[in-house]
Amino acid sequence: MEDILSVEIKIKQIIDELKGLCQTNGLSNQASEEVVITSIFLYKFLNDKFMYNLKEFSKEIKMPVDKILENKNYELDGFYDTYSSDVAFTYDETIECLINKINSDTFYKTFDDALERISNNTRNEIFRVETAEGKKNALFTRITENVEASKRNNFAKNIFGIIGVERFDFSSVFKNNFDFYSTIFEYLIKDYNVASGVYAEYFTPQAISKVIANILVNMSNIEDKIYDVYDPSAGSGSLVLHLANSLGKGSFGDKARVYTQDISGKSSRFLRINMLLNGLTSSLPNIIEGDTLDTPAHYNVEHNQTSGIKQFDFITSNPPFKMDFSSTRNSIIRKWDESEEHDGLRRFFAGIPEVPKKNKKKMPIYLCFIQHILWSLKDNGKAAIVVPTGFLTAQSKIEHKIRETIIERHWLKGAISMPSNIFANTGTNVSVLFIDKSNKKGNIILIDASNLGKKVKDGNNQKTVLNDDETKKIEDTFIKQKQVDDFSVKVSYEDIKEKDYNLSAGPYFEIRIEHIDITKKEFDKKMKEYENELTEMFDESKKIDKEILKSFSKIGLK
Repeated sequence: MEDILSVEIKIKQIIDELKGLCQTNGLSNQASEEVVITSIFLYKFLNDKFMYNLKEFSKEIKMPVDKILENKNYELDGFYDTYSSDVAFTYDETIECLINKINSDTFYKTFDDALERISNNTRNEIFRVETAEGKKNALFTRITENVEASKRNNFAKNIFGIIGVERFDFSSVFKNNFDFYSTIFEYLIKDYNVASGVYAEYFTPQAISKVIANILVNMSNIEDKIYDVYDPSAGSGSLVLHLANSLGKGSFGDKARVYTQDISGKSSRFLRINMLLNGLTSSLPNIIEGDTLDTPAHYNVEHNQTSGIKQFDFITSNPPFKMDFSSTRNSIIRKWDESEEHDGLRRFFAGIPEVPKKNKKKMPIYLCFIQHILWSLKDNGKAAIVVPTGFLTAQSKIEHKIRETIIERHWLKGAISMPSNIFANTGTNVSVLFIDKSNKKGNIILIDASNLGKKVKDGNNQKTVLNDDETKKIEDTFIKQKQVDDFSVKVSYEDIKEKDYNLSAGPYFEIRIEHIDITKKEFDKKMKEYENELTEMFDESKKIDKEILKSFSKIGLK
C-alpha cells in the first residue's frame, strides 16, 4: 500500500495542476475558477471511487469488471444496490471510457454530456442540494462552457491529461479517515474560501473545529444511537463534520445525522463536496441552501404535518458577526407573529437588532443566530457558538438579555476566549460559547486562551496558530474543569449573576498580592530611601521650573 503522505502529495499535485490549467485559460481570480476546480476534482474522486468499488464487487461475485458492465441488468443493478450511498456512473461516463475518445474534435461536448447525464441520473437524486424554495442544484454543470468556445476542446483534453492518470493507490485513499480528507478538502478550497462579508462563508480552522467537537462530545454521555446534529450557518462544514466524526460510529453506522442550512450557494457546494469525501451521503438531503433566519428549513414532522422548528441534540455554529440583513429583518417582522403556526418571532426572545442609520453592514446578525440556536436545541441539548469576544461583556439590550436568559435558565457550560487572529479572514477577537441545557447544577468553566498561539503570515493576512500542546491544554482544562492560574476559573450561576452576567474569565480570576515579610528596621530603612528619592525629585522639579521661567523672560513672555 502506498504511503499515505505520498498519496496526499499526489492529490495536492492534481489540484495544483488543475489551478495551473485554469490560469492558462484565463480563469484565475474568476468566480468560475472555483466551480471548475472543485467540480473536476469531485468528478475524479467519484469516478475513482466508482471504479474501486466495482473492482471490489467483481471479486465478491467472481466476475470480471468488463462483464459486469456489459450485463447492464442483473449484475450492474446488484452493484448499484450494494453501493447505493455512492454516486452512480455508467461506463460511458467514466474517465476510463472517455479517455478513449480524447482525439475527437468534439471531445469537450462528450465530456460535458457525460457530466450532465451523471447529474440527471435518477439514482443520483440524493446528491442534489435543495434550496429553501424547493429547487435542486445539480451535482455537475457543463464544465467546458466556462472558457471561450475556441478553447473548449483543448481545455477538456488537458483536463484528462491531468485526471486520466491513476496517480494513487485506491485502497489507501478510500479506506482512509476523516483527518486525511479534512486536510485534502482544506487544500482544495483554500484559495476560494475568502470571507466576502456576506453570510456564513467564514471558515473555522481545523484545529479549532476539532477542539469544539471534542469538548461537545465529552460534555455528553454518548450512547449507541443516532444523534441529530445541526449547523444553521454551515459554511463549508468544518464544524459540523468534525462533530459528526467525533461522535463516531455505532452498531448501525454513523451516529450523526447531519442537518445544515446556509444562504451561500458557494458554501453549500463546498459542504456537499466535504460530505461526499467523508462518506456522509445519507445526510445530503438535509443540506439546504437558504436563509435560516427568515426561512428555516428543518421542521419537526408528525403525520406529514410540520409542528414547529426541529430541535437537535447538538448544534455548532460560526455565524457571520456583522452584515446588512435589513431585508431579512423586515421580512421576518412582516411575515411572522406569535399567533401563526410556525415559531416566528418567538425564536427571537431578546429582540432583533435595529437597522443602523449610518452603516447597515454593522448589523450584529450573530445575535439572531444565537437566539435561533437556543430555540432549536433540545431540553438536554449541547451547543457551541463562535461569537465576538465583546459579546461576553456587552451591556447593550439584546446581548445582555441573551446572557441573562442563558444564566437564569441554567444553560451555560462554559466559554473560551481565543487568541486574536485565530481566523485569518477576520481581525475580530472571538470566543466560543458552550451551551448545555442539562447543566442545572452549574458546573461552569471560563477560559482565557488569548495569550496562546504563534503568529504566522497567511498570504496578506496574519493569523495565530495553536500547536498540539496548546489545543490539548484547552480541551483538557475544559473537559476536566481544571482551575489554572490566570488561564481558567470555575464559577457558579450565582457568581455570574453577581458580576452582571459577565462571561469573560478575567474578572473572576483571584487577585494575588505578593507579601514579603520584613522587620520594622528594614521597613523604616525602605521608607527613608523613598523619602530621600522623592525630595531629590521635588528639588529637581523646582530647578526646572525656574529655568523655564527664566527662558520665557528672555523672549518677552513674562
